[in-house]
Amino acid sequence: MTKITCVYCGKPFMADRTNGDPVCPNCGSKYMAPLRDTAAGPTPQFKIPTPREASLSPIAATAGRLIDNIEKVIVGKHDEILLTVMAYFAEGHVLLEDVPGVAKTMLARALARSIGCDFKRIQCTPDLLPNDITGSSIFNPKTTEFEFRPGPLFAQIVLADEINRATPRAQAALLEAMAERKVTADGNNYELTPPFLLIATQNPIDHEGTFPLPEAQLDRFLVRLSLGYPQFEHEVAMLQRLKSEHPISTLETVASAEEIMTCQAAVREVFVDEKILRYIVQLIKATREHYDINLGGSPRASMALLRCAQSFAAIQGFDFVMPDDVKSIVNYVLGHRLILRPESRLRKKTVRGVLDEIMNTVPVPPMPPTGFAK
Repeated sequence: MTKITCVYCGKPFMADRTNGDPVCPNCGSKYMAPLRDTAAGPTPQFKIPTPREASLSPIAATAGRLIDNIEKVIVGKHDEILLTVMAYFAEGHVLLEDVPGVAKTMLARALARSIGCDFKRIQCTPDLLPNDITGSSIFNPKTTEFEFRPGPLFAQIVLADEINRATPRAQAALLEAMAERKVTADGNNYELTPPFLLIATQNPIDHEGTFPLPEAQLDRFLVRLSLGYPQFEHEVAMLQRLKSEHPISTLETVASAEEIMTCQAAVREVFVDEKILRYIVQLIKATREHYDINLGGSPRASMALLRCAQSFAAIQGFDFVMPDDVKSIVNYVLGHRLILRPESRLRKKTVRGVLDEIMNTVPVPPMPPTGFAK
């Protein structure tokens, strides 16, 4: 008997997977999509050989609860949800870039409802001012003094919806908060309450009335993800769940802010061998020297790749990083940081294709007999 989760009602149940497609006892639906065993926590679909034993890490348990809870709302996007949680535990920010209507905003809302944190949403428009984001000082006639009124940026999880519709001046108001977790207003510094996470969404198809993010701001995002359209059975399951009410209205909190901060601190303690560090730097160095790349990865890209590899390994329950952890996330961490040459784009080159070439070229460090564990 195996514990699985129904994609239609989102409720777990025990079933025997050897006797064909099981039927959910809660809603009576027959499961026709590939099953995911939820007994041991999240199982990513990345093709990762892992010759190592999982440790008893609280990070994996917390991540498993978050992922399973969000999957009650977002159907069939396990990898994207895992990568979002990975970026959160790595203390980074997420850029969701895709066409309208594929649950970019819903993913941010589901994550916020799963955690006991303050959540604010900023709807970016061309007339949005920096003070509308950070807050402003207002004169109080009772005290005859100016008082600072915090803006929506003063939350633990902030959603900047359609960020490319905001002007560059408004976009720049987010930079200090993303990099330093503080806001400067009227000459005063205001610390943001941890754990701070900015999730930004943008539509790459619509160019009218938009202001593309500059490379310096794209580099502030730890990962860039694309959800894509759901598979046929997943979309049917989504409609089944929406028949009575939206699942997000009944979504429960499964983790606290203190648990998230504990996981973030534990991620930094995940062991990384010097051979892995050299492998990361070799990958970044190869992006700077590749003929098709006009702008390669910066030292910030190296640090982002390291922190994401630590978080990715920890979510799976491992206490040390393998080269395959780095290879599995390199496209999501570096894809938005590299700029191809114009002639390479004319030859139909893509960033993902160039990164695949680099990963096939840079030698992978051999695994010692005792593994990379400390």
